[in-house]
Amino acid sequence: MAEGVLFNVAGGIIERLGSCAFQEIGLIWGVQDEFQMLKETVARFQAILLDAEQKQANNEVKLWLQSVEDAVYEADDVLDEFNTKNQRRKMVPENAKLSKKVRLFFL
Repeated sequence: MAEGVLFNVAGGIIERLGSCAFQEIGLIWGVQDEFQMLKETVARFQAILLDAEQKQANNEVKLWLQSVEDAVYEADDVLDEFNTKNQRRKMVPENAKLSKKVRLFFL
C-alpha cells in the first residue's frame, strides 16, 4: 500500500518540478539543469516503484520500499521548503515597500 502512496508522491514531485513556479525559480537561481536532472531521476524512480509494487510479495522488496519511503518524503519536503522560501522572498520586498509607505503616511 505504501508504494502506491510513494508512487503518487513521486508523481507530485515530477509535477511540481515541471511547474511554471519551479521553472522561474530555476532560471532565477541558475538551477534549471539540476531541476531537470532531478525530474528525470524521480521519473525513473517512479518506474522502479511501479515494478516493486508488482513484486511486493518478496520480503526484500518490502524492506526496500520501507527504506525508500523516508527518502521520497524527504525529497517532497525539500521541494516544499524551497518553494516556501521562494514565496517568502517574493513577498518581503512587497511588505518592505508597504511598511515604508505606511511610515511615510504617518509622518
